[in-house]
Amino acid sequence: MESMVMTEEAWRHHNVFITGGPGLLGSSLIKQLLTKKANVIALVRDQVHHSPFYKDGHDKQVTIVKGGVEDYHTVERALNEYEIETVFHLGAQTIVGTALRSPLSTFESNIKGTWNVLEACRQSKMVSRVVVASSDKAYGTQKNLPYTEDAPLQGRDNPYDVSKSCTDLISLSYHKAYGLPVGITRCGNFYGPGDLNWNRIVPDTIRSLYYGKNPVIRSDGTYIRDYVFVDDGAHANITLAENLHRPEIQGNAFNFSTGNKVSVLELVKKITTLFPSTLEPVILNQAKGEIKDQYLSSEKAKRMLNWEAQHTIDQGLVKTIAWYKEFLIKHG
Repeated sequence: MESMVMTEEAWRHHNVFITGGPGLLGSSLIKQLLTKKANVIALVRDQVHHSPFYKDGHDKQVTIVKGGVEDYHTVERALNEYEIETVFHLGAQTIVGTALRSPLSTFESNIKGTWNVLEACRQSKMVSRVVVASSDKAYGTQKNLPYTEDAPLQGRDNPYDVSKSCTDLISLSYHKAYGLPVGITRCGNFYGPGDLNWNRIVPDTIRSLYYGKNPVIRSDGTYIRDYVFVDDGAHANITLAENLHRPEIQGNAFNFSTGNKVSVLELVKKITTLFPSTLEPVILNQAKGEIKDQYLSSEKAKRMLNWEAQHTIDQGLVKTIAWYKEFLIKHG
């Protein structure tokens, strides 16, 4: 199906399929698409009832297909029965620690899941654009930073990084070999309201401070990361989808970031100050299998897509802390 120009009006009643809908990024993306009056069909494997997807009532505003990306026939059926035009493939196992403990399930979800979605899109007569969520982890360890899109994909420090390199390469191959209108997002570390993976640094730090406990840093605190507010990440996905009618955009990957590199210790101190609290972090220096420094250049996205992040890290953290304080009052 030929890609059309996506305007605000074009999203109205446009059939959109999202994998990973209840997740942090998926919840924000669904919220933005519902604002545009799109028809959203979400693939849902697990019911995480306190996630914004359920908390904000999005489960009652979208069509839910039960299943996982590992099941090709479920994905294929959904695309055909609901006449899907745009696909956002976000579904993945996203935790490095989980990948280290369970590499096979990570590979099943992130690699097999990606080829299942792409093959189902290729076989579909209706899909006109596919946005695939990769990650800055796909680059692996690089000598030259910040990462730019022409850097080689060489994730190998842990199974998660490997899976994201594979996700990226498989997606590019489906455009090169079959002409599938694919675009790839490579974002930094997402944070924001609704992240219930408590082993991540932002929610864990906020929860610790809320209960009067010292925040815990697994690494030595000097690891550098690129943190992206989740609403900016959702907007990045929509912006890329809106530009996939352009031949020069198809088959391309784009970095999306704030352009600000922050060490883990600096991030924890920012959260502590904004909370506010005087508690000092406990540094365990036990991190394994993680890349030391990772941050992105999003100049290509700015130049070709006219995209820029709308939140500084302080602005994003203020919104995030407020959400968790309200959440913890209600749910502990």
